[in-house]
Amino acid sequence: MLTPKPYSPPPPNALKIIHADPNIVVIDKPTGLLSVPGRGPEKAVCAISIVTERTGPVLTVHRLDMDTSGTMVLARSKDAQRHLSRQFELRQVSKTYEAVVQGQMQGESGTINAAIARFSKQRPLRHLDPDGRPAITHWHVLDRASDKTRVRLKPETGRSHQLRLHLASLGHPIIGDVFYGDANTRDRLHLHAKSLQIAHPETGQSMHFETDIPF
Repeated sequence: MLTPKPYSPPPPNALKIIHADPNIVVIDKPTGLLSVPGRGPEKAVCAISIVTERTGPVLTVHRLDMDTSGTMVLARSKDAQRHLSRQFELRQVSKTYEAVVQGQMQGESGTINAAIARFSKQRPLRHLDPDGRPAITHWHVLDRASDKTRVRLKPETGRSHQLRLHLASLGHPIIGDVFYGDANTRDRLHLHAKSLQIAHPETGQSMHFETDIPF
């Protein structure tokens, strides 16, 4: 059984707001910060709570794993939340991630189409299961070193731990992944949500947001 580490979020100023208007707030979430409150008062500090303190109440549209950093959109009203959530549900949102994985990946690009399901007891781990929920990830090599590969990732679906599990299933876990890679790693998870393209919930205008890679 995996024993989680005590929650120790980064300081609130590590979270950056990159866009705010009456309908949405777009942030650069740091690694180590929950997107939403966890179980228990010790996990109350999260992206939602920090942004609420700065801008007023915000609502969840999608989530990034605690260890994943990067671009994330929040809604400032129920109408905006419904509009954005529908875009994610219909796969009308374009998401791009960047990761560094262990080892040399074979080939220059590819697609992983492997359904994902929850383990019944090993929370929060997931596993590949043909009877699970569909999960599709496109990958493209950006750079290579002797023992690692930098890749761009474009997920079609948004399953929990999808990118981490899909890459590990190829034999190339993301560097710093304590769940599907080295459980004793001291590195941060080398996974960043680099860009996000949405339709603005009020105007319908296409909006593209991008954050810098921190590794």
